[in-house]
Amino acid sequence: MIQSMTGFGKHIIQLPSKKITVELKSLNSKSLDLNARMPSAYREKELEIRKTIAASLARGKVDFSLYVEFTGNETSAEVNEVAVKNYMKQLRSIADGDDLRLLEMALRMPDSLKTEREDIEDDEYESIQLAVREALKEINTFRSEEGRVLEKDFLLRIQNLQILLGKVEQMDPDRQSDVRSRLEKAVSDLQTDVDQNRFEQELVYYLEKYDITEEKVRLDNHLNYFATTLNSKDSNGKKLGFIAQEIGREINTIGSKANYAPMQQLVVQMKDELEKIKEQMLNVL
Repeated sequence: MIQSMTGFGKHIIQLPSKKITVELKSLNSKSLDLNARMPSAYREKELEIRKTIAASLARGKVDFSLYVEFTGNETSAEVNEVAVKNYMKQLRSIADGDDLRLLEMALRMPDSLKTEREDIEDDEYESIQLAVREALKEINTFRSEEGRVLEKDFLLRIQNLQILLGKVEQMDPDRQSDVRSRLEKAVSDLQTDVDQNRFEQELVYYLEKYDITEEKVRLDNHLNYFATTLNSKDSNGKKLGFIAQEIGREINTIGSKANYAPMQQLVVQMKDELEKIKEQMLNVL
């Protein structure tokens, strides 16, 4: 079963004096690209949190956010009077306004509040670890659900390719007859005598050159292998991507050998279906 790299997970914990929210968002990426946002007081635990996330999310561009909202009466933040007064003085020199309005503006400026650094208590960090694990469960569930949607679309595209391949096989005898007729007409238009034995040898050579039997067999095998790999436990986007490349190689070879307009139209349709697979493949874990 495949998983998408797109996902979202969120978990909230309520402590006596604060509410902590953990969020995880992920998009597609060739490797794990983890970006962490958290208050400076919690930075000492960032490396451990990163290891926890990396152990659960193998690939993807992941944004981890930790928000802290104080809900109790206690707070470690104090007004930085010196900075606020300087801000008000500068604002008063460039704009008119009453002190209350200037104070409101100054309090929005950087460093208007100063916060005393507090160590994270063990109980609080255990709660944060729990929140991270719950958010990881949620994002992995999200990824699995998205993976099922992708799997359904992949199977539809593979089925369409198999139908088109069946039409190619049905059309192949007519194509070979058409190629033979065009070669015979080309010789007759020369209005000259030819060695019939030599002509037959050349005709066989060109018919073998345009033969697509091996490509049809390999393409059918690749399509079946892709569908089988989707249902395997070790299914992953990179492996499926390699199989898709092989499918594309066989389709291109059939197109180059076809030399027959109706078959080349089928090849164009096959390329269109494969392109849709490749677009979705970018999201597969």
